[in-house]
Amino acid sequence: MISKMYNQMLPRGNRTEVSFLFPTIELAVKAEIFVLLIPFQIIYVDIFVDWLERVLSETKPAPKLVSITNPGNPTGTCIPDPLLKRISEICRRAGTRLVVDNAYEYFTYDGLKHSCVEGNHVVNLFSFSKAYGMMGWRVGYIAYPSEAQSLRTQLLKVQDNVAICASMISQSTALGCLEAGREWVRNQVKSLVRNRELLLEALSPIGQDAVKGGGGAIYIWAKLPEKYQDDFAVVCWLAKRHGVVLLPGSACGLAGCVRVTYGAIKEAECEVAAKRLRAGLEELMRDGMAE
Repeated sequence: MISKMYNQMLPRGNRTEVSFLFPTIELAVKAEIFVLLIPFQIIYVDIFVDWLERVLSETKPAPKLVSITNPGNPTGTCIPDPLLKRISEICRRAGTRLVVDNAYEYFTYDGLKHSCVEGNHVVNLFSFSKAYGMMGWRVGYIAYPSEAQSLRTQLLKVQDNVAICASMISQSTALGCLEAGREWVRNQVKSLVRNRELLLEALSPIGQDAVKGGGGAIYIWAKLPEKYQDDFAVVCWLAKRHGVVLLPGSACGLAGCVRVTYGAIKEAECEVAAKRLRAGLEELMRDGMAE
């Protein structure tokens, strides 16, 4: 579904079948098309933007589409407004369409603010699923320039042939979300702040500099010590010995890291999980993966 949508966004004569191995780092180069999905490098936003500007200026013909997620999964990185505008301007100058996934738009912390960019080259994707806790119902929407009539025609082709429409129960649920409003979402996000604090503290045994991102969404990304590059082994050990489950970074395209999720858990449960995680990491740093 996603690959078909992206292909319809591309100009005629430049389309090809684009495959995503999401959320791994993907650089698809087919029929003069680059589709960039970069979940880890986006932690270092300045480096990423410099790299993007170089790629778009040096590659001829220019890539047709760049896709970013803000805030991101798996890193939880929130792109500041000035850099988001710079990314948009870089794409505009290159004649490249920018697609921004804003699924976690309401999930920001520590005073960070989510922002959107607009322009004739920009497509913004939004979702009810994350903000309103209706992940299984899958309802979202697309915002694109009113001048882009040809894009609308192509998107409707995809909807008519793939999804047709959301189910009636999904539409009713989405309507209830709109009636509840953004304030309901903000109150729900406030309940996640303590969970995030507990898990940031639990990660402290591996070092303050180990935590990357985490300013948005419902994820914290952490780098394991250099001698523990087999993140899958570490995750299995933590699950078996300490009863806490993390996602190995290798599943997201980067070995030697872990993703911690704190969205679908109550504070009391998170306190238990955080104690287990801290105890596990303390033992890992002190004794290694003891059996």
